Amino acid sequence: MTETADIVQQIAQLRCEHRELDEAIAQMSQEVWVDQLQLSRMKKRKLRIKDMIAWLENRLIPDLEA
Repeated sequence: MTETADIVQQIAQLRCEHRELDEAIAQMSQEVWVDQLQLSRMKKRKLRIKDMIAWLENRLIPDLEA
């Protein structure tokens, strides 16, 4: 595989994980008793994944000489 294909595959996997975390966070937030520490960790993980996706997407943009 090429580097671009690897990056695209990583982005797809991260988006899937991000979506799953989003659903888990929403479901956990609906519960009467919520483990705030676990919820906080899940939200931080979700933000890290979002940042990783943005970083990988930026790697797909070719550098243009100004």
